[in-house]
Amino acid sequence: MGWIKRNLYFTIGGVIALALLGWSMYYNFTSWRHNNTSLDLVHKAYDDLKNYYNQVPTPSETNIFIENLQREQLTNWISQARAHFIPIAPIPDPADGVVTTEAFSRGLSKTIHDMQVAAVEENVDLPADYGFSFAAERNLVTFSPGSLNALASHLGEVKAICDILFAARVNGIDIIQREVVSDNDAAGPQSDYLAEKTTTLDLATITPYAITFRCFSGDLGNVLSRLASSDHGFIVTGINVTPAGGAMTAANGTGNQPTPTSTGLVTVLDEQLLRVSLGIEVVKLNKQ
Repeated sequence: MGWIKRNLYFTIGGVIALALLGWSMYYNFTSWRHNNTSLDLVHKAYDDLKNYYNQVPTPSETNIFIENLQREQLTNWISQARAHFIPIAPIPDPADGVVTTEAFSRGLSKTIHDMQVAAVEENVDLPADYGFSFAAERNLVTFSPGSLNALASHLGEVKAICDILFAARVNGIDIIQREVVSDNDAAGPQSDYLAEKTTTLDLATITPYAITFRCFSGDLGNVLSRLASSDHGFIVTGINVTPAGGAMTAANGTGNQPTPTSTGLVTVLDEQLLRVSLGIEVVKLNKQ
């Protein structure tokens, strides 16, 4: 103790020096470990860069320019394609997007009536008092919770499809089928519904429908042409054509074959009524 007292400043200085030495050793150790970690990261980044440049195609300035150009072209194409995928307005289509029970009930009754009237005007045969796949809902005053917006969307799409069939003047509509979107659908004829469901993708929502109708071959071509040229996103996913029974002779419209004479052969065109089943998807692009 006496020595420490006599050399107090020296002792304090030694303690401080030892502390500084320990701290410097710790600092050097942590710095060395940090440097090694950083060096490993640099080596990994370098190896990754070599791998990228060894890929085919390589990320050269030319290829990056081409990629950016193609990305811009694809974006422009999607923008132009939207003109051919205009969404079909739901029925009803309230400004705030909230479909009420009263509005849907009125819209459904009016739309079914309008389509029945259009069918009469265009001489399109329908099943008796046909509900266009909404038989389960047409007489209801309350609806399954959460189903009104989907029902309104489907009603608008069914009408858009029927408008094309009416405009093409098909002979008759036998059945229209859509997906089940409401608990109320369980009370309707199950022939109104499909097992398929709406599919949601990154770019679009796709809703399936199936329609069976009767027409002649020219009318079928008209239906397909109108679907293809529509501003809405109709895609025909399947078609099945079978004879519907009955025939008409285009030469005289009576169904009787003219009797050939000795002066030569007579060519007669027998146009047969067809039953057509179409699978249709309605493509609705997601908002950008």
